[in-house]
Amino acid sequence: MNEINGRTRILGLIGEPVEHTESPAIHNLLASKLGDNVVYVPFEVKPKRLEEAVEGAYALGIEGLNVTIPHKVKVMQYVTELDDAALEIGAVNTLASVRGGYKGYNTDFSGFMRALDKFDMQVNGRDVIVLGAGGAAKAVMYALGKLGARQIYILNRDTEKAELIFGNVPNARIMNINEWDQIPEGRYICIQCTSVGLSPNDDDCVISDDRFYALIESAMDLIYKPKETAFMKKVKAAGGRAYNGMWMLVFQAVSSYEFFTKKEVPEEIVEALYAELDS
Repeated sequence: MNEINGRTRILGLIGEPVEHTESPAIHNLLASKLGDNVVYVPFEVKPKRLEEAVEGAYALGIEGLNVTIPHKVKVMQYVTELDDAALEIGAVNTLASVRGGYKGYNTDFSGFMRALDKFDMQVNGRDVIVLGAGGAAKAVMYALGKLGARQIYILNRDTEKAELIFGNVPNARIMNINEWDQIPEGRYICIQCTSVGLSPNDDDCVISDDRFYALIESAMDLIYKPKETAFMKKVKAAGGRAYNGMWMLVFQAVSSYEFFTKKEVPEEIVEALYAELDS
């Protein structure tokens, strides 16, 4: 990290809780590699203080903020401008300073798209299975639509919740997660968007039946701790390719940093950042 002085610019994260976040490590490492005089710190903000926090951050000259649970939707009320993608997704995870306030962006979807490209998972014209219908699935579904996915099977334990969120998506079929065996035989791309299997619950798996994994050609688990989830192990055991969410996390952070600093991060820095975080 660069020496903090009178020219140091402040970036940060708002959420509740924030003590387990990886964002400070990622952004401070990125700033160090780029030689930027920037420091990134987490701020725990209770929901009832969110508006004050956003206004106060702008008044203090904080150039950018990431936004995490539980503020990604409510914070949209307090931005000066809103990016089109964030508006369509219905969630914001990045605030970048503009005249009069902050502009809200969503870099979860762009991080996901860049990770798919990194893994050579070509979605255009393909059928896709999405596990889960929470906040992460919103960004994933938006990206899949942009990339031209043909049919999307959304498997979720609460189908009513999934219908409320994705019921108007024309190429989406919403099913209970226990109805996976009604998916036609084939080889699918699968995106695991739930928190099932997140460390320390490494042995948990959203679908335990090994027969499901015969459907999967390639998969991404958005979880990055542990490095190989139980879901990934089952995909690989059935002959498919499986990747964790670390590249998505890195690309999401890089995209946010680019909005904060208004400059592009070179590809070699992105690769070096990933290598250090994955070591």
